[in-house]
Amino acid sequence: MILSRFTLKHIVPGAVKVPDEHLFELPEKVLQFGTGVLLRGLVDHYIDKANRNGIFSGRIVVVKSTGQGGADAFDKQDALYTLCIRGVMNNQTIAENYINASISRVLHAQKDWEQILSCAHDQGMQVIISNTTEVGIQLVNDDIRRHPPISFPGKLLAFLYERFKAFGGSIHSGMVIVPTELVPDNGIKLEAIVLELAHLNGLPEEFMEWLEKYNYFCNSLVDRIVPGSPDPALQSSLEKEFGYSDALLSIAEAYSLWAIEGDEKIRKVLSFAEANEEIVIKPDIDLFRELKLRLLNGAHTLSCGVAFLSGFETVKEAMDEPVFSAYISNLMLNELANGIPYPVDPQVAVQFGQSVLDRFQNPYIRHYWKSITMQYSTKMKMRCLPILLEYYERHGRLPELFARGFAAWLYFMRVQEKEGRYYGELNGQSYEVIDDMSPVFCKRWEELTPGELVYTTLSDRSFWKHDLSLLPGWQKMILQQLEEIMHQGMPAALVSSS
Repeated sequence: MILSRFTLKHIVPGAVKVPDEHLFELPEKVLQFGTGVLLRGLVDHYIDKANRNGIFSGRIVVVKSTGQGGADAFDKQDALYTLCIRGVMNNQTIAENYINASISRVLHAQKDWEQILSCAHDQGMQVIISNTTEVGIQLVNDDIRRHPPISFPGKLLAFLYERFKAFGGSIHSGMVIVPTELVPDNGIKLEAIVLELAHLNGLPEEFMEWLEKYNYFCNSLVDRIVPGSPDPALQSSLEKEFGYSDALLSIAEAYSLWAIEGDEKIRKVLSFAEANEEIVIKPDIDLFRELKLRLLNGAHTLSCGVAFLSGFETVKEAMDEPVFSAYISNLMLNELANGIPYPVDPQVAVQFGQSVLDRFQNPYIRHYWKSITMQYSTKMKMRCLPILLEYYERHGRLPELFARGFAAWLYFMRVQEKEGRYYGELNGQSYEVIDDMSPVFCKRWEELTPGELVYTTLSDRSFWKHDLSLLPGWQKMILQQLEEIMHQGMPAALVSSS
């Protein structure tokens, strides 16, 4: 039996919480760009929880921008999916299962663009949410009259312009826009891109005024490890327990946070926060952002290459190995916590770092290192570079464990092109690298010596906006670490540096 609205009546409540029928009649209030597991495991879960408690009372229209569309799992399952929350909090084991009914429909940008634009005519629409990865919030000289525009900001602008026309620029027709991409000041940055695109598209001044005055772009930060689908054995076990099959079933850790920068007006629109104490709406969320971005995401980025090249599949597996566990603990608590480019109480940073280490050891989560390497290069620049510069400025020395992770990134990016895709090789097995810098590194590894590659990469101002080769001793340290990985292999190199 496949999970769907029709089969809900055959599912016996108990092992899983089944949605009430009235939830399917709630109006659409949210437009969401992205179908990924993070949104489903965090944002959509919060909205579903609020709806179940009679708060917010609104469903989500999801825009899917990737793929060719067609009858995928969302269509087959009436956009229903199961979320299994697993973890330990306050020494209590958390094991909860929900069938989420927050999504009303999933529209495919390529074939359903007119339907997406028609949502702009719905007065009940109040909120726009996105998670298009760090790469999504970038300015592309996009034509918003395309069906659809190429970029996410282009699609967003096209929707907002359609709404402006639909309601004649009414002061009550503006939207609250909350990007969740892990980009500092993501709301401010997205707003600036949308405004620039509006100018590039020659949109009227009346629209520009409406866009700036009556739409609210909120900086936000999401924090929850949602590795996605469980392994086949666990998937089979859960489906047997629940009594149905679910191609969208996902696992999420118990810990969660959604920090949103906003005032009481924003809080009123985002009323689903009332049902979720994990949602924080405050005028300033910089502290939440810096702790999470540097200690959780920065640690992930600097250790994913080390772990993957050491042969570990999952975070928990790596944390069970003493040498790696010591590496990431020392990296986080001794280097990253001391290089956060923001005034943070050292004790607060260490406490947060320790909580992250506890989360990494969650026995219920299979978080794959390979998935963390997606867009590895951008993450290294956005999440880790500020720590490096701040650490050196503050302490006058270089972070050696950071350097190990940096060198592992360079080796991981030793790729070759095959039919338009890029692959590295580890122990005779190929692995695909999904990274916008893959073509660049493919050429560098083919044409340069390791020393030349290190210098060329560090001095690439177009990428870093800095010349890292000028950082005293950094070039020599990275080359030494890289050569150790190349000659000894990552496991031996890690042992030698411990």
